[in-house]
Amino acid sequence: MEGATDLCPNRSAGEKRKSRQQDKPYRGIRMRKWGKWVAEIREPNKRTRIWLGSYSSPVAAARAYDTAVFYLRGPTARLNFPEYMAQDDYLRDMSAASIRKKATEVGARVDALETSLRHNGSPDSNSRRGSLKADLNEYPNPESSDEE
Repeated sequence: MEGATDLCPNRSAGEKRKSRQQDKPYRGIRMRKWGKWVAEIREPNKRTRIWLGSYSSPVAAARAYDTAVFYLRGPTARLNFPEYMAQDDYLRDMSAASIRKKATEVGARVDALETSLRHNGSPDSNSRRGSLKADLNEYPNPESSDEE
């Protein structure tokens, strides 16, 4: 049974690689069924994983992974964005908890930045006042009612 190991015998190796790259654009991340991007990394010489968080953009998840892999493996680690790593930045405590904390801080910052750019970056965002989404966690202000 030569073809038993290949689940899709009609697809070439290049097509398989291309579909894998579309599913997983960066190292150390994956997409959940509902569209969130998550990052996690294995601890060296252990079976446990360090959970790095759930993010709305793949770039934020990849930056969280980069932070963790940099602290775990040093400056020779294979990073998604090597240009964004600060070589002089280091952690005093190399525990999984401190690495998780630092990685989630970086990921959250990038995620917030990406989200704000996505919402404010469109050229005609100011002209479409009706398309702005209300903050559902904020109580309505009686001064800013429908009297505009």
